[in-house]
Amino acid sequence: MMNMLINPEDSLERQNEKLLRIVETLMRRVEQDTDASGLAYTQFQRAVMLEEEVRSRTQDLERALDLLNQSNAALTQANRETEAARSNLANAIETVQEGFALFNSQEELVMCNSRFGMHMPDIRSHFKPGLPFEAYVDHVSRSRFLALPRKECPRDWAAKRMERHRDVSVIFNVRLIGNRWVQVSEHRTSDGGTVILQTDVSDIMRLERKERERLLDDQSRLIQATLEHLKQGVCMFDAPGRLVGWNRRIGELLSIPASRFHIGSRFETIFSQLRRGFAFLGQFSGADLEEWVNGSTGRSPLTFEIRGSDDRFLTVFLQEMPDGGFVISFTDITAERQAIRTMTEAKETLEQRVLERTLELQDALSDAERANASKSRFVAAASHDLLQPLSAAKLYLATVEQEVPQDRARGLLNKAGSALQSVESILEALLDISKLDSKQASVHISAVPLQQILRQLRDELAHRAVEKGLDFRVLPTSAVVMSDPTYLRRILQNLISNALRYTDRGKVLVGVRRLGNRVRVEVWDTGPGIDETEHNKIFTEFHRVHATASAADGLGLGLAIVERACRLLNHPICLESALGRGTMFSVELPRAKEKWATPLPEATRAPVGEEDAFLDQIILLIENDNDLRNALSITIENWGASVLPCRGEQEAFDLLEEIGVVPDFIVADVQLDDGKLGSDAIANLRRRYGYTPACLITANRGMDLDTVAADLGAKILYKPFAPEELRAVLEDESSA
Repeated sequence: MMNMLINPEDSLERQNEKLLRIVETLMRRVEQDTDASGLAYTQFQRAVMLEEEVRSRTQDLERALDLLNQSNAALTQANRETEAARSNLANAIETVQEGFALFNSQEELVMCNSRFGMHMPDIRSHFKPGLPFEAYVDHVSRSRFLALPRKECPRDWAAKRMERHRDVSVIFNVRLIGNRWVQVSEHRTSDGGTVILQTDVSDIMRLERKERERLLDDQSRLIQATLEHLKQGVCMFDAPGRLVGWNRRIGELLSIPASRFHIGSRFETIFSQLRRGFAFLGQFSGADLEEWVNGSTGRSPLTFEIRGSDDRFLTVFLQEMPDGGFVISFTDITAERQAIRTMTEAKETLEQRVLERTLELQDALSDAERANASKSRFVAAASHDLLQPLSAAKLYLATVEQEVPQDRARGLLNKAGSALQSVESILEALLDISKLDSKQASVHISAVPLQQILRQLRDELAHRAVEKGLDFRVLPTSAVVMSDPTYLRRILQNLISNALRYTDRGKVLVGVRRLGNRVRVEVWDTGPGIDETEHNKIFTEFHRVHATASAADGLGLGLAIVERACRLLNHPICLESALGRGTMFSVELPRAKEKWATPLPEATRAPVGEEDAFLDQIILLIENDNDLRNALSITIENWGASVLPCRGEQEAFDLLEEIGVVPDFIVADVQLDDGKLGSDAIANLRRRYGYTPACLITANRGMDLDTVAADLGAKILYKPFAPEELRAVLEDESSA
């Protein structure tokens, strides 16, 4: 009820006044009231308690007022200190000799001194607190005191300025009209604001320009002294086509008075004499010269020749300079022209004589080529037509041989079959010679393991040595050479066959000798030997050294084929022989790279039980060629391993994620689709799944993959490789 009588919004004095009145009224009523119930005393009690509460609240209010007064005093002191600091900061930046401006993190101008923008009074009034940075740049770009570069508008300048504003710290020079310069330094503050300093560097720029002009004067004198020592006539023009330098020789060559040459002379004025006194040679004309001189920058060097009325020849060369000007030089070539004319006359006489002889030789060469082509066509046609019935005859003889039981008749049939085989061999040799002579033979150079070819020839020809009781040995080798495998086999087959054919007793030895980056295959025999006078004849067709040789042994075409095939493959062939001391034929071959020099395995099938090494092995195969990928998958699966074939890296990742396994080995082609590399695929797979043994395969022998493979710790196999080579790599990693 008391709260209802007292308005809290009244002042403290007003509330105390009301309380005192209430107390007095209550006391008066208590004194007047004589009720026995004691109601008056109760009211008096309440009044005392109310007075005590009022006193307590009054004290609280007084303490609050004291605190408020103290806070107001502190705030007033802080405001005074802030204003003092702001005033000190303003005074400090005002004393700075450069223009100073501060933008906050919202890119708004906070403050600047009176020197900021003083070089552009037309926009100085816009520099007030709250000005956006972009608006500040726009005002500067449109100032009439800003000297814009050529072909640049205010919008372009503002765009470049905002681009520089993105940097944390940048310093650049701005050119103003009146040959004045201002250096602008812009830096970021720790709270993301921007501080800009503007420094007048006009005096520095003028000093630099004077120094540059002095250096240019020194260079000009040096260039002039150099020009005067040249035998050529030289003159230089600036971009507008005004003369800036020349030497005296130019006037002597063009017969132009010295008075015509002075700084600033126009090109057209000086070289009008050139068009009147000289004739342009070739397809070049005076209009072409004017077009080049008046052209834009980026002109290519130009050269042409002119001829004077006094039969003097000059070579003219024009070269553009970096500043858009150009240099013209004139060289007197009259003596050279006279010498060329004399030589031309002598050459024409000689050419006529050479032409006559050449025509005669061409006629003779054409006749020889026609005869050789006719011979080659005839031999090819005859060989083909004769081999058909010979093959049929051999089939007939084989049929008859099975039906005739008598030993004597069977022996005759064997001799007839041998004769037909000899004829067939001769026809095939003639066909080979015809193909080599007609230059229609095509070669396919690749890495060839010599051991494989020599082992096949040993097995093929061993029965001949056994029949004659000869000691026939082929030494093992690990050499790998670069050659055509078909022609190389034919060369070695002919050389070994000849050694066995003409050796009656003793031995035939075939070996390989290393000679640096080349190897030499040598075929030794203990036959009758060849006289030195016959060495140059044995490689010709139908030449046989030993006349007692049987016609069934051929007509001496084997060495002719060897010589032509070696010449086609650029494999030097050598002969060492003497009568009664045997013979040695050798063929030199280029070695393949060292990584190819691994002998092929002797066995093509793994021993029983070795497939167990590949059980439960998972091989990830990355190969973009479908046929090769399928062939490799079948080959590896036949060894007992599981293959995950993929076209590329992404397919490999998807497959491994789908099946949730990690491969035991990775086989990747180096060059995949879309220019991607298998080496990168291996590295990326290892980063995700950990280290996995790997092997790179490639058909490109031109790439340097040694470093890549070494970094990956992977082996390299070059296509075409044998399955045994891949198996050996997998077995090495499985056993490691």
